[in-house]
Amino acid sequence: MAASVSAEWSHRRLLYGQAVAFVVVTVFVVGNLCAWQENVRPKLYVSLADEEYLRFQGNESINDYFKLVLRDATSNSLLVGARNIVYNLSIYDLSEQTRLVWYSSEDDIKMCVMKGKDEDLCQNYIRVLALPTPGTLLGCGTNAFRPMCRMYGINGNSYSIESEKPGQAVCPYDPAHNSTAVFVDNELYSGTVADFSGLDPIIYREPLQTEQYDSLSLNAPNFVGSFTQGDFVYFFFRETAVEFINCGKAVVSRVARVCKWDKGGPHRYKNRWTTYLKSRLNCSMPGDFPFYFDEIQSTSSLVEGRYGNGNSKLIYSVFSTSTNAIAGSAICAFSLQDIADTFEGNFKEQSGLNSNWLPVNPSKVPDPRPGSCHNDSRTLPDLTLNFKKTHSLMDENVPTFFGSPILTRVSTVYRFTAIAVDPQIKTPGGKTYDVIFVGTDHGKIIKTVNAESADSNKKVTSVVIEEIDALPTSEPVRSLEIVRTMQYDTPKDGSYDDGKLIIVTDTTVIAIKLHRCSSEKITSCSECVALQDPYCAWDKIAGKCRSHGAPRWSEENYFYQSVASGDHAACPSGKMAKDGNAEKQGYRGDIDYDPQRPSKDQPGNDMISIMQDKSGYDDKGPQITPDLINAQYTVETLVMAVLAGAIFALLVGFITGYFCGRRCHKDEDDNLPYPDTEYEYFEQRQNVNRIQTEPKLLPQVEEVTYAEPVLLPQPSSQNKMQHSPKNTLRKPMGHHHGVNSETLFQPDGYSARDNYRGRDNFGTLRSHQGDNYRRGDGFSTTRSVKKVYL
Repeated sequence: MAASVSAEWSHRRLLYGQAVAFVVVTVFVVGNLCAWQENVRPKLYVSLADEEYLRFQGNESINDYFKLVLRDATSNSLLVGARNIVYNLSIYDLSEQTRLVWYSSEDDIKMCVMKGKDEDLCQNYIRVLALPTPGTLLGCGTNAFRPMCRMYGINGNSYSIESEKPGQAVCPYDPAHNSTAVFVDNELYSGTVADFSGLDPIIYREPLQTEQYDSLSLNAPNFVGSFTQGDFVYFFFRETAVEFINCGKAVVSRVARVCKWDKGGPHRYKNRWTTYLKSRLNCSMPGDFPFYFDEIQSTSSLVEGRYGNGNSKLIYSVFSTSTNAIAGSAICAFSLQDIADTFEGNFKEQSGLNSNWLPVNPSKVPDPRPGSCHNDSRTLPDLTLNFKKTHSLMDENVPTFFGSPILTRVSTVYRFTAIAVDPQIKTPGGKTYDVIFVGTDHGKIIKTVNAESADSNKKVTSVVIEEIDALPTSEPVRSLEIVRTMQYDTPKDGSYDDGKLIIVTDTTVIAIKLHRCSSEKITSCSECVALQDPYCAWDKIAGKCRSHGAPRWSEENYFYQSVASGDHAACPSGKMAKDGNAEKQGYRGDIDYDPQRPSKDQPGNDMISIMQDKSGYDDKGPQITPDLINAQYTVETLVMAVLAGAIFALLVGFITGYFCGRRCHKDEDDNLPYPDTEYEYFEQRQNVNRIQTEPKLLPQVEEVTYAEPVLLPQPSSQNKMQHSPKNTLRKPMGHHHGVNSETLFQPDGYSARDNYRGRDNFGTLRSHQGDNYRRGDGFSTTRSVKKVYL
């Protein structure tokens, strides 16, 4: 037994050693091959003064819940959908030019309240705006949970109602629901919900729709964007993944498409899409075990440009992790060609209720292929339509265009919520870059660029140019829009319209400049070039940093810039200037200190610090300070710390258990379950199948003593009365002699003296106490037997 215990301890020590070695090797490999992208530090940290931005407040007494912005190019105005109002704002200064007022009727509001909704929600929130033709405006609102659409005629600064119809399946009932709509070829395509409870998601174009209450088609989606290109209309949304339902609930991001020429199918498919398909969007950190940013939050408009050696059409999107996961956000780009390729690939299916989702064998796909555009979809065979109904999900995922996210952020302070892209900004020398603006749920604007995009479509070098505090309060950014009144390289009266970034929150609309190239504090070539801002370059003739659109901007001999590296051979070498008056500034009044900002005296912080004086401002005026974000704990550091703690706990537990076992180790006999030798017989009977005879080198003698039950012969008829139940009762010893003093089972040749030798009340043999042990009140039913085994 002792040898068995020792062998078991040795086996356990071996397993623990193997486990520790495996974890250490895994940590080393993962830490070196699949490291997370660190939080990239911004070049500038910008806090704007009041005169540095334009602001439209709207209704100051109640919340307008701004969300939707539509550019009216014919009048250089912005149409902003709000609560009961559509504001018409000037694109130059955000001043209100006119407004369209549309209140819900009293009856609709009363009915909404009766259905249990809050009166604040029982208003008309404008959620769809489109300009079908010049001079007409299509608007749809929630209308107190009774959606309605109207067509307005535009006469100068006035609007007149031309028609009205129900907005079910076009506009959401609840203003909090995420929906999208795009007007294409005089048709409105929408992604929303079609019932009061919000449980009937739909992609709709009158009269076609997706399957109702079908989780294979749409499973609790949140729509974030849509656009059209070629023969198709594309929708972006996040939904609960039906293919992972057997493994628990998971949310994934999707892109779906429908054909613009779809006319529905025959018979029962008359009002159903025949071309609806969807694929998963893969925004993840690459590696053997990718980390996914599963929840898409917003998309940009379609961008066409040159990346590396080829042209591509891209859609930029922002993603985040779920609210109960590691707080992370990412920017990913997807090629329209990659999206189209997935829709031409394999379908995915589940053959049984408990089966895994697997790709469909191409030989099982009917002809004509489901999901393709056809001249007349009403002539499609039932085989194709039935297949499409149960196989709307594609097997392949849409990969990230540059191979990895353009920017990732791990932050407990904010997540990405909105995105806008200024495409193909030309720099001196002819290279072009997409400048990306991202809004957060904490009211910040992040300006970034992929420094490798002009030279490669397979690499990412993230450059965060600015992190801007543009809002007076920490409001989530709902929408971003870039607007210009002219092309950026077209001069107008000696000035240049660099464009504006429109920021929309629940309560306000703000416009800010796209760059800060002309700051007086940027005084050297190295400071200007180090920004790596495609909008900025150093003018060697004027001796200052200037923005794009300046005369002879594209000539590399006159303007110095290097977005890829941040260095230029013509610029003096050395560290960037630092302003000794710069102070650490909090995000805003409610956050006094940001722990991510280290001291500017920290070594290696070669960033620009700019202070702009402004009279009339409480503190020191608008500031542009370096945000030298030293990531406190990157995800890689966190994972390494957790694994190191687990390994340490494993080693301490093993060592402690080992020494405790050595200290508490007993003799061989003590390891037996019963110390009495008499019980070894029963132990062997119970473990007869487990005990294996060990080989013995020399003959050994082992004496085993055990208790063996003994049966008496059947008593004769005349003695039956003597063995009645009454006479089997125990009687005190010494008072009777004769047959009544014997036990019920009395073996031949046994005397009373032998009968009570070494036994307790239950007849158990007590051989180890010797022959002098006697009990006077018990009856023995066993006898002691000794056997010798060689």
